Amino acid sequence: MDDDAKLALKLLAEQIKKRRKILGLSQEKLAEKCGFDRTYISLLERSARNPSYLNLKKLSNGLGISLSELLSEL
Repeated sequence: MDDDAKLALKLLAEQIKKRRKILGLSQEKLAEKCGFDRTYISLLERSARNPSYLNLKKLSNGLGISLSELLSEL
């Protein structure tokens, strides 16, 4: 993975965690809302997973924001 991709995953991870905390959600509650396992949310927030488009859509819905807003910091 190149440096640009690593940076994008890091920024996405920060955006997910920031929004989750604003909503007052635990990783487990966010995972339930999105239909994911809690460990998947943890992996995303640590930049350890590169989510698919469909998972990004589920995540943005669970966070109550548009996909473009979720990706706006990238």
